[in-house]
Amino acid sequence: MMNMNPVTQTVLASLVAAGLSSGLAADAKKIDVSKLPPPATEKGLTYAKHVKPLFEPACFSCHGPEKQKGKLRLDSLAAVLKGSDYGKVVEPGKSEKSTLVHALARLDPDLAMPPEGKADPFTKEQIGLIRAWIDQGAK
Repeated sequence: MMNMNPVTQTVLASLVAAGLSSGLAADAKKIDVSKLPPPATEKGLTYAKHVKPLFEPACFSCHGPEKQKGKLRLDSLAAVLKGSDYGKVVEPGKSEKSTLVHALARLDPDLAMPPEGKADPFTKEQIGLIRAWIDQGAK
C-alpha cells in the first residue's frame, strides 16, 4: 500500500478485514468525515463501562470470542486496540481517522457495520459516545 495516506491504508485494510471487496485497493473511496456525528461531551469514558456494552449485541457474533471475521475481535480493549491482521481500526485520540468509526457511521456502504440484517445500525448518539471514548485516548 505504498503512496497512500494512513487513513486510506486503514480504510482499505478494514475492507479486507471485513471480507469486503479488496478490489477497491486501486480505486479507494474517499471518506467524508464531515458527515460523522459529533463526539459526545461525556468525560471519563472507558471501554468496559461505556463501549463494550454497545459492541456486545451488535458486534460480538462476528467479532467476539467464538468468531473473528477478518481476524478482528471487539470483545476486549486489548483486542480493539490491536485491530486485525490488516491493521488498526482505532486511532486513539483521533476518532475521525478511526476506521471503526467510519464503519459504524456507515460513511461508505461497502464498509458499513454491522452488516444489513445482522444487527441494528449504531445511532448517532452511540457513535458520538464511541468517538468521545477514542478521542479521550481509548482507555
